[in-house]
Amino acid sequence: MNKKKIIPVILSTMLLITSLTGCGGNDKNIVSESTVKEDSVIESTISESVTESGSDEAVSKTPESPTTETTENISEKDTARTLVIYFSATRTTKGVAEKIASVSGADLYEIVPKDPYTDADLNYSDSNTRATMEQNDPDARPEFEPIEIDIDNTYSTVFLGYPIWWGQEPRIMDTFVESYDLSDITVIPFCTSGSSGIGSSGKSLSEKSGSGRWLEGNRFSGTVTEDEIRNWIAGLDI
Repeated sequence: MNKKKIIPVILSTMLLITSLTGCGGNDKNIVSESTVKEDSVIESTISESVTESGSDEAVSKTPESPTTETTENISEKDTARTLVIYFSATRTTKGVAEKIASVSGADLYEIVPKDPYTDADLNYSDSNTRATMEQNDPDARPEFEPIEIDIDNTYSTVFLGYPIWWGQEPRIMDTFVESYDLSDITVIPFCTSGSSGIGSSGKSLSEKSGSGRWLEGNRFSGTVTEDEIRNWIAGLDI
């Protein structure tokens, strides 16, 4: 072969080899960069997933139990509750009890006699009526329906309401105070009457109860207002 023809052939071959080598190098770089980018995307996705949903431990973790301080606060709150409990044969005491509960935010409960009193039972002018005979018998203890609240262990303050009968508390109230241990409870008696005061009824109930911290009671008429009751409660040592 002519030397002049050989030289161009050699040069062309060298250029082709160089070109192929360059392309091969670029391909390697492209694969490498693509792999790095894909790995980076996968790692980023995993990281975001963990951040959003948390680790297995975080997901399965149960809520913490209340601390001792929280438990104590709940207990104190429960034992600081107030109750207005009353007996009312003519509904007058009921109306006053509802006002006391409304003003104080207390729970309200009625003492219901097993044998309800009729108008005839409350006839003051007849010495043979049921109420008259009960009031004349210091040992009479009329029964009441079961009370479905835990007074002893739930309340720290109790407003105790009743009408005045023949100058005294109704005997059913004696039954009530003798049925409960009022220790650690502040008891505030209140009564309703058209004219008579509370008299010795509060002291009588305190003595029959034999437990509790009894405050001096008060008498209300059926027309007492909530403002008057609010002022009365504000002056109590509770």
